[in-house]
Amino acid sequence: MSRPLRVLHVIPSIGPARGGPSVVIRTMARCQTERGLEVHVATTDDNGLDRIAPLESVPMKQDSVTFWIFRRQTRFYTFSFPLTRWLWKRTAEYDLVHIHALFSYPSVAAAICAKFAGVPYIVRPLGTLSHWGMRNRRPWLKRLSFRFIESFILKGSAGVHYTSEQEALEARDWGVRGNSLVIPNPVDLPENVRGRRTLAARMVVLFLSRLDPKKGLDLLLPAFARVRACNPQAVLMIAGDGDSEFVDGLKQQALRLGLGQYVSWTGFLRGEEKRDAFADAGIFVLPSYSENFGVAVVEAMGAGLPVIVSDQVGIHREVAKADAGLVVECSVESLESALTRALGDEQLRARMGANASALARQFSPEIVAKQLIDAYARICDNHGEPVAA
Repeated sequence: MSRPLRVLHVIPSIGPARGGPSVVIRTMARCQTERGLEVHVATTDDNGLDRIAPLESVPMKQDSVTFWIFRRQTRFYTFSFPLTRWLWKRTAEYDLVHIHALFSYPSVAAAICAKFAGVPYIVRPLGTLSHWGMRNRRPWLKRLSFRFIESFILKGSAGVHYTSEQEALEARDWGVRGNSLVIPNPVDLPENVRGRRTLAARMVVLFLSRLDPKKGLDLLLPAFARVRACNPQAVLMIAGDGDSEFVDGLKQQALRLGLGQYVSWTGFLRGEEKRDAFADAGIFVLPSYSENFGVAVVEAMGAGLPVIVSDQVGIHREVAKADAGLVVECSVESLESALTRALGDEQLRARMGANASALARQFSPEIVAKQLIDAYARICDNHGEPVAA
């Protein structure tokens, strides 16, 4: 009799400070257990500058998922000797290893241990192979590492898990070939939001994401300053947190642009606070220079918000095809034009908001879980003894 598929996810961090990947891995693992898989997650106690509480050798259960959290020894590269030791001893117990991220030590350790244990593995690059990331964050070190480490990890994998066609296209530019699995991230959609939206919300522009240079806030602030000349009732809500020096610089930029009282800085939001932000908004905007998927975009669409995204956001093609929002270039002028158009056309916002809500349902955990599990089953069937998925 076949047995449930045993899957091990390996990711450098599940800390809140690391943004979307930490949320997605929990959702992904939970929805796989709900479909009958036995799912474990091995990670470190990394949480940016801080740490999360480690539970070495004592697994933590959450939503039927088993989490193994090991102490990191370095913040850079997230090296963890206890994680390495555990992977060496335990990887052979699993049917498949799903590695999340590249250019990080846990990914290297997981790939090596899987290879020695004879267990197939797939890699989700988490946008690390994007044009922007390869060119703007330690470019020489990344190119060197990619040539001698990451390229071999990818070649040895049973598949590369991309979350959008955009991410897959950019990876091909670096010579990545092989079994390409384009499967979106699963996203838990906010509930009870659309019915709470008020007339005042029509003029609230919401940005909700980690505050980071790649998110395009240097474009959004001057574009919004120009938009307010024709839309004096418009306000900008910036929800998220990041490096304190970077955030202080953004606030100073807003003051120089005369936006002091027209920008609300909420900090990091979750749960009911996040739902309230969606309810208070009329438009969602994410003008990122690089975004392999866009979890916050899907959440906003699920709340019935029309979205404005850059053509570097992974799911921008899906947004355009569904008429769920406006797609812009990474420029102040393009963003200004889209904001002006959306704020000035209530019927446009209503139509795109309805389309956005329908599109968001395509990224539900239930739909994505089936796609991933089907891919797991094919890989395991090709590798050896079939197991129940």
